[in-house]
Amino acid sequence: MNVFLTGGTGFVGSEVLRQLVAAGHRVRALVRPDSEDKLALKDQIEIHHGDVTDSDSLDDGLSGCDAVIHLIGIIREYPSRGITFRKLHVEATENILAAAKNQGVKRYLHMSSNGVRATGVAHYHTTKWAAEVAVRHSDLDWTIFRPSLIFGLGSEFVAIMVELIRKMPIIPVLGDGFYRMQPVAVEQVAESFVKALNLPETIGQSYHLGGGASFSYDEILDLTAQAMGRQAVGKLHQPLFMIKPMIKLLQNHDRFPITIDQLTMLTEGNVCDPRKWAEAFSLQPTSYAEGISHCIDKNG
Repeated sequence: MNVFLTGGTGFVGSEVLRQLVAAGHRVRALVRPDSEDKLALKDQIEIHHGDVTDSDSLDDGLSGCDAVIHLIGIIREYPSRGITFRKLHVEATENILAAAKNQGVKRYLHMSSNGVRATGVAHYHTTKWAAEVAVRHSDLDWTIFRPSLIFGLGSEFVAIMVELIRKMPIIPVLGDGFYRMQPVAVEQVAESFVKALNLPETIGQSYHLGGGASFSYDEILDLTAQAMGRQAVGKLHQPLFMIKPMIKLLQNHDRFPITIDQLTMLTEGNVCDPRKWAEAFSLQPTSYAEGISHCIDKNG
C-alpha cells in the first residue's frame, strides 16, 4: 500500500515509519526542507517537501497514495514563534483532510490523545477534540487513535525521568503524586496504525490506547529508578497552590519546563480502558513496569 505519512521525524513517527517499511508498505513522508536527516529510514522512502500548516505545499503530495497517517501534534505552544495548538492541531488536520479529499485518498488514520473532549480544561485537549470533529465530519474512511502517555526508546518522558533520578537525590513532584498514568508502549501504538491499514472493520472507530496497568506518578518514578538498578527515590511533593503562581508567571519563557496547561493535564491523570483497542488489534498491552527496563538499557 502507498502511504502518506506526516510526523515521520518524531518519536512516534519514527517507529511508525520503521514498521510501515518492515510490513512492505511504500511510504511518502511529508518533511520540511532540511529535515530529512531526522528520518529513521531516509533512503528507503519517498520524501515530499512541505509543511502541514501550508496547504499549498501539499498540492500533488498525496497523489497516488492509498492512505494517510497523520501524526503531527505538539504538547506545548510557542506563540511568539507561531507554534500554537490551534495551528498544529486543528488547521493542520483540516489541511491534510482537504488534501486527501482533493487528491483522491480515502483511508485516513489520525493521531489524537486520551482525555480529549469539548469541555476539557486544557487547551491541548480542546484543540485535539476540534481536530477529531473535523475528521468525523469528513467523507474519508477514518480511524482515530487516542493514546495515553507514550513511552519507549527515545521517549522524552523517560529521558527526563532518568536524568532527574541520576542527578538529584530528591525528586521534586508537582502536587501529591497520586494522580495516575497508564503509559502505552510506542511499539504497540505504531503496530496499531500499521495493522489498521488492512482492517476495514476499524473504519469509523475511535480507540483508547493504554498500557496493561496504571500507576501513580510516584510509582512511575520508583519503577524508573528500579529499572536503573536503584531503590525507590526520595520525593519532595510541592503543593499546587504554591507552584501555580510561579508557573503562570514564567510559563511564557521558552526554557521554563512546564506550563499551566501541562500541569492541568498531568494532575488530572491519564488512564483509559484499552480493551476495545486490544481486542480489535489482537494484542496484549504492555505495562510501564514490563517495558521500562528495555528503554533504560538502550538509553544508557
